[in-house]
Formats: sequence, structure tokens, C-alpha cells
Amino acid sequence: MDWPIQQIAALAGTTSRTLRHYDDIGLLPPSRIASNGYRHYDAEALHRLQRILLLRELGLGLDAIAGILDRTVGAAEALDAHVDWLKQERQRLDRQIASVEHTITTITEGGVPMPQDMFDGFDHTRHQKEVEQRWGQDAYARGDAWWRGLDAPARQAWKQRVSALSADWADAARRGAAPDSAQAQELARRHVDWLASVPGTPASTPGGDLRGYVTGLGQMYVDDPRFGANYGGTEGGTFVRDALAVYAEREL
Repeated sequence: MDWPIQQIAALAGTTSRTLRHYDDIGLLPPSRIASNGYRHYDAEALHRLQRILLLRELGLGLDAIAGILDRTVGAAEALDAHVDWLKQERQRLDRQIASVEHTITTITEGGVPMPQDMFDGFDHTRHQKEVEQRWGQDAYARGDAWWRGLDAPARQAWKQRVSALSADWADAARRGAAPDSAQAQELARRHVDWLASVPGTPASTPGGDLRGYVTGLGQMYVDDPRFGANYGGTEGGTFVRDALAVYAEREL
């Protein structure tokens, strides 16, 4: 038994275009191609897709996912490891919810929230393994040291910078700006400058593959709905990707 690409895309919450891309790069070949040219997927392919989607939830890039899937690990064993991670993530989210609810209750009752109660579950180091797998231990160490070295105003300013950039991207996409327009290219320049401001990333490393890094991130904004949401959804993510591709071709 197998299922057509449109049905699998709908059930998996992704798009046929994404599944075709996975096929093109050898990450998820279909089990067969019907006479009408449609890709079909059997149970084994669906097991692989499930693992891909779970790894994408961890934020891993497609190259890293391919390397993981190529290792000689049984599907059941690999999925069991994913379940462990999901349980840990659920526990962390439960702690965050409890922390925020406690803060709300304290404020409502006229009390003063205590720091040890306010930040339970908020831990940026949970991304350590992902960053180290993508860019190496030095990249994580440099980025972590940079973030820890910022004082509260500097962290707030950095977050505001990211928020403003995302809002400007979404607004330009909503207004129908062309990816190669002056407005879009100025946003692309700001985007690359922002990436370069974080120590340890390829954008901040002399001699690194900046062009590949920027275009790869652009594609991720389309492939991963979590990132596309920062730019107004799939259409916004596509606009950012295309604008970054133009900028990379011209400037990097």
C-alpha cells in the first residue's frame, strides 16, 4: 500500500513542493512514481518522513538530517530517541507555562515576582547540540560566551533589532515588494549584517561559506513553518528567501 504525494503532504502538514525537494536532494525518494508522474510513498518512506519532520523540529538542516538518517540505526530505535526528546521538551514547556502563570498570579495579588521563579524552563543552552552539530563546538562556545557577556539592555536591544527586521520583512512582503527591489535588497543587507553580529556563525567567520549559509537559511524559512511564521507565513518566508538569494548572487 502507498499514498500519493498530495495526501501525504496534507497529512504531514507540509507541501508537495517540499516533498519534491526532499526527493531532488536524495533525502526522501518516493517508493514509486505513477504513470501520471505523481510520487507515491509506502510505509517505509513514511517512517523516514516522520523522522525527517522530527529532526526538523529540532531545527537541524537538511544536510545534517541526511547524515543522521544514513547511519545504521533502526527506525524504531531512532524514533524512540525522538520520543525521549519530545518528552523533555514537553516538560520544559510545562515549566515555562507554570512559571508565567505564577508570575501572573503574583502580579495580580500585588506581589513582586522573584527571579528564581520567573525563568524556570527558559534555557537557551537546549540548542547546544544542534549548533555544535551544524557548525562545531567552537561556534556554540563563542555564541554562548557572547550572549552571556551581554547585559540586560544589550540583550533587549538585540531582541528589538530582530523584531524590527522581521516586521519590516513581513510588511514588505505584504505590500508586494519584488525580491530584487531596492527595498528588499536593503532588508537583505540588514539581515546579513544581523547574522554577522552573532559570533560563531558562518556569517561572522572570515573565509566561511557566507553565500551558502545565507541561501541555506533562506530556504529554511520556506521549508520550516516555524521560521516562516517570523515573516508572515509561507509567502513571507518565500519572499525573504528570494530576496536573500538575489543579494547573495550580487554581493556575496
